[in-house]
Amino acid sequence: MVSVATACNPALTATSSINHSKMLATSSPVSILKSSKTAGTKRKMDDFDLGMSPSPMSDGFNEDPVPKKRARVTFDDKNIRMHEASLSKVDSPDTGKSMGVIREEIRRAIHRHVSAGDSEAYDEVKAVFTADPKKSDDTMYSYDLPTHTTLRNHLLGLLSHVASLNRDCSGLVHAVINSEWLGRDEAYVKLYIRFLGNLAAAQGTYLSVIFKKLVTTLAGVSRGTGRLPGYPIVPVSEIYARVHMALRYLMRLLPAGSSTLSPILSQQFPFDTDSARSFIAYTRNIIQIISYAPELQSDILALITEKLVKVDVQIQADLEDFEDELEDELLNCSPDADEELDSDDDDSIMSDEEDEEDRRVSEMKGNIHKVDGMIDVLFEYYTPPFTNGSLDDKENTLDLLLSHFQSIILPTYKSRHSQFLLFHFSQSSPVLVDRFASACVQLIFNKLQPGIMRQSAAAYLASFVARGAHIPGEVVRDVFDLLLVHLNNLRMDYEASCRGPDLRRYGPFYSTAQALLYIFCFRWRDLTTAAAEGDSPEQVEELEPSQVAFPPNIKEFLHKAIYSRLNPLKICSPGIVTEFARIARHFQLLYVYPLIETNKRLRITAFRSISTLSNPNFSQVEREIRAGDNLGYQLDAYFPFDPYQLPRSRRWLEGDYVEWRGVPGLDNGDDSDSGADDDGEDDDEDATGTDEE
Repeated sequence: MVSVATACNPALTATSSINHSKMLATSSPVSILKSSKTAGTKRKMDDFDLGMSPSPMSDGFNEDPVPKKRARVTFDDKNIRMHEASLSKVDSPDTGKSMGVIREEIRRAIHRHVSAGDSEAYDEVKAVFTADPKKSDDTMYSYDLPTHTTLRNHLLGLLSHVASLNRDCSGLVHAVINSEWLGRDEAYVKLYIRFLGNLAAAQGTYLSVIFKKLVTTLAGVSRGTGRLPGYPIVPVSEIYARVHMALRYLMRLLPAGSSTLSPILSQQFPFDTDSARSFIAYTRNIIQIISYAPELQSDILALITEKLVKVDVQIQADLEDFEDELEDELLNCSPDADEELDSDDDDSIMSDEEDEEDRRVSEMKGNIHKVDGMIDVLFEYYTPPFTNGSLDDKENTLDLLLSHFQSIILPTYKSRHSQFLLFHFSQSSPVLVDRFASACVQLIFNKLQPGIMRQSAAAYLASFVARGAHIPGEVVRDVFDLLLVHLNNLRMDYEASCRGPDLRRYGPFYSTAQALLYIFCFRWRDLTTAAAEGDSPEQVEELEPSQVAFPPNIKEFLHKAIYSRLNPLKICSPGIVTEFARIARHFQLLYVYPLIETNKRLRITAFRSISTLSNPNFSQVEREIRAGDNLGYQLDAYFPFDPYQLPRSRRWLEGDYVEWRGVPGLDNGDDSDSGADDDGEDDDEDATGTDEE
């Protein structure tokens, strides 16, 4: 007879299964274990992988769901009996049977099913795992249900013959994989996980099925899971821990399994219509997979970023259909985000009586919670390398963020929140500030990049430099000078062939010009000669307007660009143009109000040629905005790092912003030039066209 310790130990049963498999028609399993010494090593490794102590396995699988403290006893097959011996044979078909007998019955059942098509015994084994354990509360069915011991012994029997469970036994295998295991005692959970590992190693075709079943649970636990009659309630956190224990064991046992797991993680991501709770739970759980499958880090983070950006863009598109007051209410829709996110899915079901607008508002709130919770999880994940890591750790993590930024976020128009991971972490050191700014500059200058990519990169760089509170004035001046020279070079390249303002043909010029105007509006204090000589922004503000001076090249290059035939003030966003005009006039840098008035009577379509209209290379350069009669021919006032308002995750960005500050002597008094308000901007608001908190 084989002892219980041997039966419970897959490392030893793998060896014993060779003897039994000689009687099977199928090929015999090949044992990885070459000696008893190797077997002992394997057992200890399995114990470690499953979080078990290296004590004998006979103590690991107790017959009672809740093991009671008792003296250590060594059992052999003659001592093993069912606790439910008093029940009928229907309830406990293996009453009085030793483990050896059960294993032999399972072997014969599989053999007859595969070789002779006799499935009666095979179906009885399958029925042990397909029975619903929750029916034990119903006296009608309680006598038909297998006991805990029956279930455990049959799983041990299958473990002994796992190499025989080929495709012909897929029904039995699926029955075991889909059986209830998360709510049972810890010993059974570990036995079940070991069975999955042995099955995947012996029959690789089942690996994707196993992964899919485990990963599905990571998006949320269905009602009733972890609440089996006769067992203690298993909390959701412990259920997730058990799934991760299974995944960890499989990944260590089968290192090549990552290539199978990666696409499954993508396939099982919650659908757009699923709840915010599912999105956040899945995000948090698949990030945890990185701790034991680091080779999947890039794939997992890219997957989360793609899903995050998709929902984020949908939010921005929906918000444009609502009034500003409702937009603010939606973005601050839940002061206690955790309570909202942890509510039951049923609470989010819309009633038939709700009208279309209520449905849209409710749907939008759900999307906001999704983005808020997902990006909060990402902030938590990325923070440790930047706070506690070495410079190499920081640079490597930022490189990962930059790769996802360039491939996922940057090409997506009007992403509103996803990019703030870059905004926050890039400011953690001067080296990282330079890395992000350089990445944007390279895209702006690269003529091989599509025009829309260069335009977006200019918007990101301008918004980063203008809004980043931890970006030193020296960096602001360096970036501004670089863009200024680039603008002048583009002007010289384009002006000879230019008939008038045309966004489609000269997109890089206009996006660079708007970037410069935006930076000037927010960071003019850092661009002054006083700041270059060491004065702080506060000291610059104390100067009289006549004492504020800018380097000569700023006035020279801006004047040449603004009054060129390219006419950027006609193409750039009116709100940004208006604010620049006010500040430039106040400090006597430039006076552009007459040109603004002239531009109001200028129609851009007069400069469009038939060849330009039909050229597909320029079809996506401009963005459609409301600009009087020039619909679609002006740049949108899109700057990616405008104020962040999500209630749960905005805590990460405290202190990262340069808030809009009025210009002393200008915003605190009356502007005598009526042209300052000709575009309808309210002096009490940020005239750059961005919303402040």
